Amino acid sequence: MRKSYERGELDEGGASDDPVHQFRHWFDKAVASGVPEPNAMTLATVGADGRPSTRIVLVKSFDADGIVWYTNYRSRKGHDLEVHPFAALQFHWVELERVVRIEGSVEKVSPEQSDAYFQLRPLDSRIGAWASPQSGVIPGRAILLANAAAASARFGPHPPRPEWWGGYRLRPQMWEFWQGRRSRLHDRLRYRLVDDRWVRERLAP
Repeated sequence: MRKSYERGELDEGGASDDPVHQFRHWFDKAVASGVPEPNAMTLATVGADGRPSTRIVLVKSFDADGIVWYTNYRSRKGHDLEVHPFAALQFHWVELERVVRIEGSVEKVSPEQSDAYFQLRPLDSRIGAWASPQSGVIPGRAILLANAAAASARFGPHPPRPEWWGGYRLRPQMWEFWQGRRSRLHDRLRYRLVDDRWVRERLAP
């Protein structure tokens, strides 16, 4: 199955010198274009056994300091990041024929930032953080419903943030912007952090 990519182009003259500005431009375009879940990204980590794993998470904020998402610290990705605090992210906006790849180091955000975001979540999501032993083996769905009911009875409408739940920030050391082009001659611009400045270079498709 093949298709011809003809929706856009990416050249040095039209791209920002700052990858964060370039990402914001593309992200805003994805949102404005109605791309389903434009903030969905693939997160790749490596475990203590040296094996990589991926999953989809939702980016909640980004700026010059990095890209932030929230999750259960006791999940598989949480254990992976404890051992190897580095990760790769990928956004794939199929409708725009665009991919963004980011690699860098990962750290937890402050408890205060996690608390603030947690209180913005819908009540069901806050209860869900207490109900799910994420990535753990469970006997069936019934245990999740029982845990949720117990958390609801315990906390009512104001559940606090569990200590095992919070945010991570990836601090980029590399960005790559990929724009599909005709004849598989795709545009690829990579930004590498060298001596605290971004070096932009074109990669062959």
